Amino acid sequence: MAGDKETLLSMGFDPARVDWALRATNNRGLQPAMDHILENEGKPIPDPSAAATTASGSAGQPMDVDVDVDDEDEDALRRLMGTKAGAASSAEAEAKSIKCSECGKVFKNTALANYHAEKSGHDQFEESTEEIKPLTEEEKQQKLTELREKIAAKRGVKAQQEASEARANEAIRRKSGKDIGKLKDEMKAKELVKEAEQKRREKLEDAKAKAAVKAQIEADKKARAEKAAREKALRDGQPIVDTPAGASTTPAAAASSSSGTSGKDFKDTRLQIRMATGGTPYTTTLPSDATLREVAEFLAAQTLSVDVETVSFAQHFPRKTFSRDQFSNTLRELGLTPSAVLIAS
Repeated sequence: MAGDKETLLSMGFDPARVDWALRATNNRGLQPAMDHILENEGKPIPDPSAAATTASGSAGQPMDVDVDVDDEDEDALRRLMGTKAGAASSAEAEAKSIKCSECGKVFKNTALANYHAEKSGHDQFEESTEEIKPLTEEEKQQKLTELREKIAAKRGVKAQQEASEARANEAIRRKSGKDIGKLKDEMKAKELVKEAEQKRREKLEDAKAKAAVKAQIEADKKARAEKAAREKALRDGQPIVDTPAGASTTPAAAASSSSGTSGKDFKDTRLQIRMATGGTPYTTTLPSDATLREVAEFLAAQTLSVDVETVSFAQHFPRKTFSRDQFSNTLRELGLTPSAVLIAS
C-alpha cells in the first residue's frame, strides 16, 4: 500500500527494507510491516525475484496451481490472495474507541462513555476503530482555558449567592439590633421616670424633716428663754409669773400635738430608712398600724448587713432613740405618721 510505504519512509527506514517488509507481510498493514522491519534488522535483504518465485510456489501448492500459469490465472490468484489478506486485516482490526450512536461523539474509554451517558441520558453506544489522537499543546491550552473559565463562572455565581445571603443576614441583624435598641430606650425611660419620682419624694421628705428641725429649734429657744427669765426672777427676788397653759405650749409641742391628732387619720406611713454607715436610703410605705419590728424585717430583707434582733432605730429631728421594748408599738403610737426618717444602726 502506497500510504503505508510513505509512512514507513517518513519514519526514516531504508526503502529496500520497506519493500521487503511489505512483500513479506502481503501488505496487511502498517503495524505488521513495522514489526517485520524491527525483527529482521541487520539481516540481509533477499533478492526480490527469488522471493516472488518462492511466494508463488508456496501459494500455488495448497491450491493445486501449477507454477507455469498464464497471466490471466496469475492475476486471478493475486486478486484472491488480496481478498483473503483484506479479510484477515479486517478481522484483525481492533476497537480503539467507543462511539455514541445518538450524538456521534467518540470516547477513549468506557469511563468517559459512562460519564457522557449520565450527563446526556444517551444509552446507545458502539465500538469504533477510530483512534482518538492525543491533544496537541495548543489544544491542551485551549481545554485548560475553557476549564478555568468554567471554574471562574461557577465561583462568580457562588460569590453572588454568598453576597446575597450576607446582605439578607445583615438586614436581619440590623432589624434585631433596632428592636433591642428600642427596648433598651424604653427601659431607660422608665428608669428615669422612677428616679425622678424617687428624687421628688426624697425632696418632700427632706423638706418635712427641715421644717420639723426648725420648729424644734424655735421651741428650744423659747424654752431656754423662759428658763432664763425664771432664773433671773428668782435671783432678783421677783415673783415668778407662770404663763397660761395655752400660751406656754411651745410651737413644737403644738406641732407635735397637731401631728399626733392628724396622724390618726392616715392609714399608711411613708418611711425613709438611712443606714448609719451611709449609702443609698431605703424607702417604703407601711400601714400606720404596722409595728417597728415590721420595719426591721423590711430592712433585713433589703440588705444582709442588718439583723432583725440586733438592729436599732433612731430619729435626728426630734432626736430620739427607740428601745427594743418599742419594737412592738405601732408607727402611729410612736408618732411616725404620716412620714418619718429613721436612722438604722
